[in-house]
Amino acid sequence: MFPNGIHSRARLKLAAAALALAVAAPAWAALKVGSKAPDFTTQATLAGKPFEFTLAEALKKGPVVLYFYPAAFTKGCTVEAHLFAEATDEFNALGATVIGVSKDDIDTLNRFSVSECRSKFAVAADPDLAIARAYDAKVPLLSYADRTSFVILPDASVAYVHSALKPDDHVKNTLAAVKAWKASRQP
Repeated sequence: MFPNGIHSRARLKLAAAALALAVAAPAWAALKVGSKAPDFTTQATLAGKPFEFTLAEALKKGPVVLYFYPAAFTKGCTVEAHLFAEATDEFNALGATVIGVSKDDIDTLNRFSVSECRSKFAVAADPDLAIARAYDAKVPLLSYADRTSFVILPDASVAYVHSALKPDDHVKNTLAAVKAWKASRQP
């Protein structure tokens, strides 16, 4: 139907366009500010030591910065983990808990939590992407989570959402949201 090679080039262009839409779409789909954050319990690890993480339990201590990332040990996810590790003490001083979530298995996350998270904050396993789906943070048509960060307040309401492929602003923006929440509680 198409002259020599045009058909394969057309299919390649169509596939590239579909992938671009799939990657861009999650930025529009994330759970909205003001929504009630879905509770979840999953296996997590901190400093290479596995434990059970429950959002409702963590919220009893203060806000939770929940961030989804595509996969441990990839370039952008490593950068993001380093940035969150550097800021964890500041988050903790504000009463906030940081937890990263990916589709990785717990053995991979045990290593990631020590090396890339620098044993500063927990990362949790979401191998079937059920948590990512509940937060509308799964990339359509692909088997991984979008890079999306949430600030969830102790009443389980979503106070802030940031979805961007680049990891650069996730820490800065979520930290600003937690600071604004803390300031609003000061007399």
